[in-house]
Amino acid sequence: MKLAAGISIGSSKRNKVVEIELLNQKVRIERIGTDGDMEKAAQLFKEMDGKVDAFGVGGADLGLLVKDKWYPLYSVNSMIRFIQRTPVVDGSGLKITLEKLAAPVLEEKISAYLDKAGRSAFVITGSDRYGLLRSFVDARYQVVFGDLMFTLGLPFAVHSEKTIERLAALLMPVAGRLPFSWVYPVGEAQNKRTPRWVEHFQRATVIAGDCHYITRYMPDRLDGKVIVTNTTTLDDVEIFRQAGARYLLTTTPVLDGRSFGTNTMEAAFVAAMNWKTPIDYAHPGAYLRDLQSVLEQHHIRPQLQEL
Repeated sequence: MKLAAGISIGSSKRNKVVEIELLNQKVRIERIGTDGDMEKAAQLFKEMDGKVDAFGVGGADLGLLVKDKWYPLYSVNSMIRFIQRTPVVDGSGLKITLEKLAAPVLEEKISAYLDKAGRSAFVITGSDRYGLLRSFVDARYQVVFGDLMFTLGLPFAVHSEKTIERLAALLMPVAGRLPFSWVYPVGEAQNKRTPRWVEHFQRATVIAGDCHYITRYMPDRLDGKVIVTNTTTLDDVEIFRQAGARYLLTTTPVLDGRSFGTNTMEAAFVAAMNWKTPIDYAHPGAYLRDLQSVLEQHHIRPQLQEL
């Protein structure tokens, strides 16, 4: 059996273990949260290095893959400094491949609903989910990106992918050296509700992005909305249902009642693919091409459910 370990600086309350059949292989997937403790995560990576087939870095990104440019997050990379043998991913591979199928799957499944409700999307942050960005832009949605609002607290909506690319080129060389907790909730902070920028949630038909961002900042009511996200627990699904959301599209498969983070699922794919060499998103070589090919061959796509 292949072993994939997702070690996250997120809450340990979201820990989960499942065994699945993936790419004709049996894979055990384990998600381990450290409640915001990066050094504890680093030690777990050290202890498990060489004992599992793939690692996923959860609750944080090693960097942002915007178009074809990789911007490292240096404070997060310190967590993997002890890894020498096991391939490690942070979900960027699935974000750039699987997540770009979000809009096509919605069109296939609920086009009549979208005809009536309108094709508008509020993408919480486009810079760290470039696949989602491209998916809705290519499908000609009216898209608003919340990068400046949610990462810098600035009251400015972004309306084009070119602006996202320029902002990343301008800001990431500096922002990439800041403590990760300054720009993203970690540990128990992920569970705090602080609704913000409510008007953008209300105007859009589709709310897309990181589940922690959505549940933390969303208004009390999301009547009729389509949520596109992942890393959803049963509690998250119930939050969306109680808020009145109509549909939930999870960009990673639902396993035993929840969808794992892109990092953990990508680690599972790496394990099942028997990928042994280090993965460098700045210079991916054949990796992203092979990952895309595997997803297509096995018909792996985002999953839609009606709430």
